[in-house]
Amino acid sequence: MKKITLRVLSAAAGCALSVASVCGQGLSVVQQSYSLPNNEPAPCHPVPTPRQLKWQELEFYAFFHYGMNTYTGLEWGNGNENVNLFAPTKVPNPKQWLQAVQAAGMRGGIAVVKHHDGFCLWPTETTSHKCTSSSNANAQKTNIPKDFAAAAQELGMKYGFYISPWDRNSALYGKDEYVKEVFMKQCEELALYGKDQFEMWFDGANGGTGYYGGANESRSVDAATYYDVPNLRDYIHQLAPDCVMWGVGEEARWIGNESGFAGETNWCMMDRGASSEEANRNTGQEEGWIWLPGESDAKATTEGWFWHSNQSDLTPERLFQMYLETVGRNSNLILNVPPDKSGSLPASTVSTLANQGQLLETRLKNDLARQATVTASTTRTSVSDALTFDAAHLNDGDKTSYWATDDEVTTATITLTWDTPQTVHYVSLMEYIAKGQRVKGFTIETSDDGNTWTRRAANVGTTTIGYKRIVPLNGSTAASYDAGYTVKALRINITDSRACPLLHTISVY
Repeated sequence: MKKITLRVLSAAAGCALSVASVCGQGLSVVQQSYSLPNNEPAPCHPVPTPRQLKWQELEFYAFFHYGMNTYTGLEWGNGNENVNLFAPTKVPNPKQWLQAVQAAGMRGGIAVVKHHDGFCLWPTETTSHKCTSSSNANAQKTNIPKDFAAAAQELGMKYGFYISPWDRNSALYGKDEYVKEVFMKQCEELALYGKDQFEMWFDGANGGTGYYGGANESRSVDAATYYDVPNLRDYIHQLAPDCVMWGVGEEARWIGNESGFAGETNWCMMDRGASSEEANRNTGQEEGWIWLPGESDAKATTEGWFWHSNQSDLTPERLFQMYLETVGRNSNLILNVPPDKSGSLPASTVSTLANQGQLLETRLKNDLARQATVTASTTRTSVSDALTFDAAHLNDGDKTSYWATDDEVTTATITLTWDTPQTVHYVSLMEYIAKGQRVKGFTIETSDDGNTWTRRAANVGTTTIGYKRIVPLNGSTAASYDAGYTVKALRINITDSRACPLLHTISVY
């Protein structure tokens, strides 16, 4: 059993040791030693919760903006819309939505069931501003949460709901009664449609002008206190244990743009506080206090988040580039595809999604690393067959096994060799983030003879890895799939790490 040294922070006299209290206080670094069985590496804090880890493993999923705005042509309704304006030409078909994005390689989706206008797409008991109040026969048959959850479960996909905390229709918004009598009850109703939800999307909009039951005034709130975030988070987790709260819930962060890219340097860690998050959304913070991984929200169409008659679809190549610049940079990607007035995705969007899925299938499925021999310049000492850290774990297809170095060893070289030449385009690296994000720098080289080496993607910021990093070897995400390089060997040099590096998978495509 090896003794591990862990650095901990000791607060100044009179200051309790906690994330909330030590920030900004006088601190000293002390050493605390403890032992782990089988020479297992100690965590490099902060680390994800099991809920967050499951969330990150989803990687790529859809956003479906659909509702009153689909029929009014607005992006933010005021809350005073006549319910009869919600008039689907057919009964909305969430199964068609999910089948289309599944063909694109997505693993789930989030349906907007209440936007800022307060219009609800299920027969809620909390308001009359809802689909079933419309005189339209198809609207009266609409229950998006019910049908969406059932379709996702049938297709083996994950699902969740967007529910705006801001409600421009409710007369109670901004008052104490709103959170308990409207918002929390709506969350509870949605949880009843399935306790296996993976995410509940709480937009950060905190008020403004609105109808507010006829008051027609401006109301603003402080989100952290008004929504009682700690208790809200606990409440949601009781209803749906694996449900990550995005935005208001402080379990995942906005990546800082709606254009489909994350920073080439992208840490999963972040300090608490609005100013810190605002300045570091795209990159995270190496010394951040909490695990707050990024999510990139982007549109697959040219106009707004909701359907518009003049919209067009982005090309499959552009969507593939987004994938490389988000999922390939340690960020989840939630890609918006809006249903039209029929309550289904337009045929052009369905076709584009299928073509984008084909690109993923062609370019990022055949993992050449699985046929390679993998060696490492240094490997952590194993003291038991029950837990080993060999380089062979890097291409065994098992995300629970990993390669590691000994403590205090923060550099290493991993080499993959093939008996016959291979044409390669991309390298994918995955850290064992259950024990924290560690790697601070790496380079990639290839060799056509096993002796002479050439650095690839030298213009790319090869700093962080995190959950997943995909590097186009030609250095371009916009034109990543060229003739490729013919190689007999490839090596990854880890040049710096916060603690002994842990990688569970290397893939080569």
